[in-house]
Amino acid sequence: MATIINTLGEAKARPRHPEKANRPDTPVLRKPAWIRVKAPGSAVYSETKKIVHDNNLVTVCEEAGCPNIGECWSKKHATMMIMGDTCTRACSFCNVSTGLPAPLDPQEPENVAKAIAKLGLHHVVITSVDRDDLADGGAQHFVEVIEAVRRLSPGTTIEILTPDFLRKEGALEKVVAARPDVFNHNLETVPRLYLNIRPGARYFHSLRLLQRVKDLDPTIFTKSGIMVGLGETREEVLQVMDDMRSADIDFLTIGQYLQPTRKHAAVDRFVTPEEFRSYETVARTKGFLLVSSSPLTRSSYHADEDFARLREARNALHARG
Repeated sequence: MATIINTLGEAKARPRHPEKANRPDTPVLRKPAWIRVKAPGSAVYSETKKIVHDNNLVTVCEEAGCPNIGECWSKKHATMMIMGDTCTRACSFCNVSTGLPAPLDPQEPENVAKAIAKLGLHHVVITSVDRDDLADGGAQHFVEVIEAVRRLSPGTTIEILTPDFLRKEGALEKVVAARPDVFNHNLETVPRLYLNIRPGARYFHSLRLLQRVKDLDPTIFTKSGIMVGLGETREEVLQVMDDMRSADIDFLTIGQYLQPTRKHAAVDRFVTPEEFRSYETVARTKGFLLVSSSPLTRSSYHADEDFARLREARNALHARG
């Protein structure tokens, strides 16, 4: 997990999850030892925290109590969350606020680019809330942020983690034309669980979205991730791997689902480190260029190091072929 920064920083007077308020509480399982991490406290962590707070930025890492915050902030890893802090969807696993978002901030692309330059990032992950209220789902805003980052930090490689742009004709093509270095869109879970876990999305639409990226520009790395511990079976996870390879996805991430609150989907079980290693072994045999599979893996976890490894893996593959 990298630092996810929201550039609005405004206090919210309304409930964070109004659509979940009337749901019955779900049980919370005790976390096993392999999920627990040391409290943050390094000098670089403190420096990163100061930059974030001095610029009046809100981090999902802080709000959600991400277990990797100490490690990531100690390396100044940062994932910018653009287009506001309010999502138009209500996925049962996600702790981002839901509701009607505010209008886009036209200054945001420049502000995000300045923050990236100030943090001195070599690689940045830019994500967003879902913006089903916008005609293009926010595609043009992604383009403007990418362009601003390239202008102010030309040496920074750019990874985007996008919504699915469901029913937004031409949106994906617009973003791909901006040529991010990595295009990430998470499938999140197995198809059987979509109705409960990701009700506003469609599994095969997300899969086709990633395949379409490769059709439009084969040089862009594609990446996707799933959570485990939601009630999926091993066979279903292996089928998702096959589906991803059919879509020519380069990089797979698998991490443990952690329940944000009692109103969110319950953790079915904590998958053991041995099972995560087994998933990684199988995924590598299926042909992914890179696999990150561990209890604490998150979509942007170690993103900068992983980008270098992706390039090395592709170069090695081309050298053999």
